[in-house]
Amino acid sequence: MMRQYELVERVTSYNPDADEALLNKAYVYAMQKHGSQTRASGDPYFSHPLEVAAILTELRLDTATIAVALLHDTIEDTDATRTEIDNLFGAEIGKLVEGLTKISKLDLVSKRAQQAENLRKLLLAISDDVRVLLVKLADRLHNMRTLHFVPDEKKARISEETMDIYAPLAGRMGMHDMREELEELAFQNLHADAYKTICQRLEDLRNSNTSLISEIEQDLTLKLAAQNISAIVKNREKRPFSIFRKMQLKSVSFEQLSDIYGFRIVVGSQAECYTALGVVHSTWATVPGRFKDYISNPKQNDYRSLHTTVIGPGRQRVELQIRSPEMQDVAEYGIAAHALYKDQSGTVKGGRPLASNVADGRAYGWLRRTIELLVEGDSPEEFLEHTKLELFHDQVFCFTPKGRLIALPRGATPIDFAYAVHTDVGDTCVGCKINRHIAPLVTKLQNGDEVEIVRSKAQTPPSAWEAIAATGKARAAIRRATRAAVRKQYAGLGKQILERVFERAGQQYSLDMLEAALPRLARNNVEDLLAAVGRGEIGSRDVISAVFPDYQDERANVKDGRVTQGWFNLTDAESMQFRIPGSGNLDQTANTLPIRGITGNLPIMFAPDGGAVPGDRIVGILSPGESITIYPIQSDALKNYDDQTDRWLDVRWDINEDSRERFPAKISISVINEPGSLAQVAAVMGENDGNIDNIKMTQRAPDFYEMYVDIGVWNLTHLNRIIHQLRTRDVVSQADRVYD
Repeated sequence: MMRQYELVERVTSYNPDADEALLNKAYVYAMQKHGSQTRASGDPYFSHPLEVAAILTELRLDTATIAVALLHDTIEDTDATRTEIDNLFGAEIGKLVEGLTKISKLDLVSKRAQQAENLRKLLLAISDDVRVLLVKLADRLHNMRTLHFVPDEKKARISEETMDIYAPLAGRMGMHDMREELEELAFQNLHADAYKTICQRLEDLRNSNTSLISEIEQDLTLKLAAQNISAIVKNREKRPFSIFRKMQLKSVSFEQLSDIYGFRIVVGSQAECYTALGVVHSTWATVPGRFKDYISNPKQNDYRSLHTTVIGPGRQRVELQIRSPEMQDVAEYGIAAHALYKDQSGTVKGGRPLASNVADGRAYGWLRRTIELLVEGDSPEEFLEHTKLELFHDQVFCFTPKGRLIALPRGATPIDFAYAVHTDVGDTCVGCKINRHIAPLVTKLQNGDEVEIVRSKAQTPPSAWEAIAATGKARAAIRRATRAAVRKQYAGLGKQILERVFERAGQQYSLDMLEAALPRLARNNVEDLLAAVGRGEIGSRDVISAVFPDYQDERANVKDGRVTQGWFNLTDAESMQFRIPGSGNLDQTANTLPIRGITGNLPIMFAPDGGAVPGDRIVGILSPGESITIYPIQSDALKNYDDQTDRWLDVRWDINEDSRERFPAKISISVINEPGSLAQVAAVMGENDGNIDNIKMTQRAPDFYEMYVDIGVWNLTHLNRIIHQLRTRDVVSQADRVYD
């Protein structure tokens, strides 16, 4: 274990002005607080924060960040408090330590929800001060380096979390070396056999190519020196996980990979980068389509470099990266590179506060856009999903007609582009032009595309867009607009109900009267009240009673809150409460069931194509023969009844939680046309306890076909889980629920 004076020497080696007293104080305090605690390896627990601090000294970070690394587990794992740390080390360090503390008392059943809430807290803390992120990544890196001491189940969970969140987050912040090591360590635990195999193949390839690699390095150095360009040329070997990922994505073998070895050329300045590029291109033939200029168009994480591929010595494809020393610092350390700066003499110093240095960085800008998702009211699971979407996708760069650069994840559509420009632009989007040609909104955008959005004030984004959008921001905005549209529809229905009820009571419908009755109905405003009536949460008689306390409905005798005689006119679209049973067959009509408030029974059935499941918001449509058909509120078929509001009935589920009845739903699946595809789809259904009632397949193209599956499920959560599992299969390009 590193000693106290060794840590101080590490910091003062790059920052002679470091606050040694602060480091010594933090060292002693953390060591005392962790006391006799031990890790799974049997080592003293204090060795962990000490190693985290050591990792951060390699990034040459300021004294306060090193102190926070020493203290980062004290609030979470000892009896230390935020107040105590504030008093001893100052409010700044106290705030950073608290930002790194997990939320220990979460009243959440789902582990996924707990993970999402802790990630939400971490990102909010990072948005205040980026040093929280640097300490957290170093903390995760040391935990991964020592993960072999923990049980296998916990090892797999931590590795998945690292691969899903922390490694991509490090990449987004430009910290590529840390990202690659995190990926490597997680890969070893999740796919041990594949890791060993790739490492063995790399060793064999390394032994056979040693002379060729040296030849290319010497040749590049000499060619550049001949043009008076002093350059450092180093080869780089692709990491096992990068190889594994590319083999999976491209469906190629190890032997088919041509970019296992690449070469990095570091020259003195940005101008020399382009000069060196000219020398390379005039000496060797280039590979078409393999040149990228990340200097004039930096990546979102501030990465800058020139990338090109040439046919080099021995007719070998050679990948080259050309950059300056400053670009190299950012490529290796990402946002941590902002801790380094040069004075006028060119001497590198450390310890500069990071917060102000990264405030305007592109990587930190991405983080701010991610934080925007936090204020949209999404559930923890949705937040986690959106964050992963933002983390994982590579980028494409597109332009507005005025030349504004918009960075989007690969696979993004004009819908994502519109929401990236502004939420209002996305909400009013009706079409687009790509490179001045009209194109569908489902078009996948490419690097360099110029996108013009066609707008209409009358537009409301359809809910189906959520399945097309690739960014969390667009999905959240579409979901919010859909909720607003549904709420407006409910409010309109509630208004019609109350107008009729007021008329029947011989009173004039008045918004002022409704507003005066809001306190008695526990609603904040009239729109909330109307929507609640439309959804059936508040009965129309309750509203009348609140507005006119002395009013009596002479058509019914009420006892114990139930109607014992009399008949309500169904054409009044009263807010009735129906008990809806399950149906294992799309065409099966349920038994006639009592409807509270009406004498007699009515036959009830589900929508003939798409069904409905518990968890859906549903409405009933009264047929001329006085049967009721139940539709999800999203069903397109409801448009046929927009002008027949007297046939609309508001209904709700009244299902026993212990009931094991299945309910009908339909899923549309786009599947790659290859042997075994249908078996994989059926396996997902079976593994998730879905009951297939019918399958219909139509071939859309030689490479894929469309499949429609009628399936029986327990509820909406069950259905969504099956759809999510289908989307994870490689043979499935798209899976969505179908509404009638």
